[in-house]
Amino acid sequence: MGITKLADLIRSDAPDAISRKEISDYTGKVIALDTFIIVNQFRAATPRLSPLLGLFFRTLTLLEHDIKPVFVFDGKPPVEKTAVLEKRAETAGWSFPNHTGAASSQTKNCLQLLKLLGVPVIQAPGDAEALCAQLVREGTVDAVASEDMDTLPFGANILIRNVNAKKDSEVVEYSLPKLLEKLQISHQETHPVPHFWKYNEARKIFLGAPQSVTIELAWTEPDEEAIVKFLCDVKHVKENRVRHRMQTFRQVRESKREEREKEKATGCSRQTRIKDFFRVTRKRAMHVETSDLSSDRKKPKLQ
Repeated sequence: MGITKLADLIRSDAPDAISRKEISDYTGKVIALDTFIIVNQFRAATPRLSPLLGLFFRTLTLLEHDIKPVFVFDGKPPVEKTAVLEKRAETAGWSFPNHTGAASSQTKNCLQLLKLLGVPVIQAPGDAEALCAQLVREGTVDAVASEDMDTLPFGANILIRNVNAKKDSEVVEYSLPKLLEKLQISHQETHPVPHFWKYNEARKIFLGAPQSVTIELAWTEPDEEAIVKFLCDVKHVKENRVRHRMQTFRQVRESKREEREKEKATGCSRQTRIKDFFRVTRKRAMHVETSDLSSDRKKPKLQ
């Protein structure tokens, strides 16, 4: 599913829609992430390590930059995308999570870890990428961080790629408005397509409008002792590794905050105030269908 070689098309025909930035450029921003893709990346890259450890590192990297992550989980995918998702899961060496409608043990572990890290989680009614795009369109988040280019045809105005656990990694940002302007098309497109393309089905998937509900996002400080107990006692990760990363997280975050305070004092700061980070955002209306972690037909909720 998706648009074949979309990234290549953008680089060749709409390079102005691409910009390279540092992860610190998103300080104070709210970013939605597709949890399945992140876990899939870590499992494929480091099959001997628990993907929970990668999720732990990735989340702390974002938090120490005072970026507010929102993790989105897949619900029941559209039929047209089931084969693609199953192939991804098979390549990564784990079971596709939506055969029974019940949350897998891996999903439950991810949920538990993210809860202990103090970041919000949302269950999508269907494809997580679609909900991530919906969140940025509605203004609930500022951007979507994903390697899946489907995020753009789903309507995400800002897509960030190459976000990883490195301290000062360079990321690539795609602007959907700039892309559409350069290609002189609308989000619905204007060009004829081959008769054998299932464009009506694709249009329904990418452009379908779900029902409206109101959500609330909140971030809290990570619970270090509970994280150590979960990762070390339950998942058998070495305690000194977890403790060291938590200590580094606190030091780096404080150092970066002090730097921004100095910049603010000299009139150079472009970031938000420190006290604004750990707070509940105002409620915003967004469009999603109802779902639940253990069922595809219940109401979406925050953990």
